[in-house]
Amino acid sequence: MEHTHKKPSLGFSLIPIIFLVLLLATNVYIYDEDSSYGPNQMALLFAAALGAVMSLPLNYKFDEILDGIVKSISSALGAILILLMIGSLAGTWLISGVVPAMIYYGLDILNPTIFLLAACIVSAIVSIATGSSWSTSATIGIALMGIGQALGISPGVVAGAVISGAYFGDKMSPLSDTTNLAPAMAGTDLFTHIKYMAKTTVPSISITLVIFLIWGLSIEGKGDLGNVEVVQTAIDSKFNINLWLFLVPAAVIFLIVKKMPALPALFIGTLMGALFALIFQQDLLAELAGSSQITLESAYQSVLTAMFTDVQIVTGDVAVDKLLSSGGMYGMLYTVWLIICAMVFGGVMEHNGMLKCIAGHIIQLAHSTGSLVAATAGTCITFNLTASDQYIAIVVPGRMYRQEFRERGLAPENLSRTLEDSGTVTSVLIPWNTCGAYQSSVLGVATLSYLPFCFFNIISPFMTIFFAYANIKIKRIEKPSES
Repeated sequence: MEHTHKKPSLGFSLIPIIFLVLLLATNVYIYDEDSSYGPNQMALLFAAALGAVMSLPLNYKFDEILDGIVKSISSALGAILILLMIGSLAGTWLISGVVPAMIYYGLDILNPTIFLLAACIVSAIVSIATGSSWSTSATIGIALMGIGQALGISPGVVAGAVISGAYFGDKMSPLSDTTNLAPAMAGTDLFTHIKYMAKTTVPSISITLVIFLIWGLSIEGKGDLGNVEVVQTAIDSKFNINLWLFLVPAAVIFLIVKKMPALPALFIGTLMGALFALIFQQDLLAELAGSSQITLESAYQSVLTAMFTDVQIVTGDVAVDKLLSSGGMYGMLYTVWLIICAMVFGGVMEHNGMLKCIAGHIIQLAHSTGSLVAATAGTCITFNLTASDQYIAIVVPGRMYRQEFRERGLAPENLSRTLEDSGTVTSVLIPWNTCGAYQSSVLGVATLSYLPFCFFNIISPFMTIFFAYANIKIKRIEKPSES
């Protein structure tokens, strides 16, 4: 006999969400910035288990819930494969000198007369190259803070410039975990997401750069650029830095422009990184393999190791050593774990109708595209405030609004862009969020002191909402049939 599923009420549907938020808040309190490396994954699984148990009074069988979980995880397999390939690409781009070259030449644009503008641009370049706003702040960011102090610029302003640039790079880098997570949750692919996100991100960073340019021109004095020279010297001591290395990222960009799928494009970029390492960095490959000279065996070992696990270039400078490191495929496993656990939670909550119920009550107030995007952005910021984790601020709203965007004929990249424009960038503005706590600790500036000067992070959510209300660059798809 066929059984009928009951529709959950709003209060009933909120219980797993509230339980998840409480677990996440506990994890942040106990584990601090390490909460994303296991505790939050377990929180998602515990909340999913609660949601599954609560599905029983709604007349759902366990096999039905399990089927929903499997379908949910299956939808993210493409993103997981891309994440793993990006780990390998990051490894070969490090040992080939591609990433160090980006950092090396990026530091050349520092000029005391336009320091704030240059600090923002350099942070952006380094973050794009590394895919990490955290690594950028902990390395180049610290050096820039020292230079800003020598110039007599307020630490909060300098930190605002560093964070603005670092989060722009984090958003636009295919190496970034959040940049891979957002399209996975929304149902689009990595490079479509990046290209579409550029439409709101470029105006936001442009306004930011103009502000810092005008501000910086009023600053007089000459700073000590010794910290920058130390970084460049350390890089130069280990790598053969030259402009030929830029052929590797240029080739990948060319393939993307020619609409090659992300996975083969990244695979080709990984192999090119390995080839350029063999051509330009033979001494480094021998050193990494523990050999006195380059051999076929040592070259193979160094390249393969860079692809699948941790690689650390030791220069003698602790700060630079942090920058010149990569986790390979292994370094992506925590994010892969997070995605799988998020899809388990999302699969349960979607299949039993709870996410649809919660989103439905919010969507009732969102009659237009602009108000839907504003509701999504507001939900992301709310999760940053309550769950204290940028990943959750992407994952949960992504699952909540995915179906509604589709039913309104909005391409999934509209959702993925909103998730990043509001979820990723605002996390650093909240003192008790893992991102805000980390940046404050590393840069030595209180979160509320740098918050007013993180112009890019403040502008981004308003920019994405403005584009939606003004119907600018809103890609549409055919609405699903009602049958």
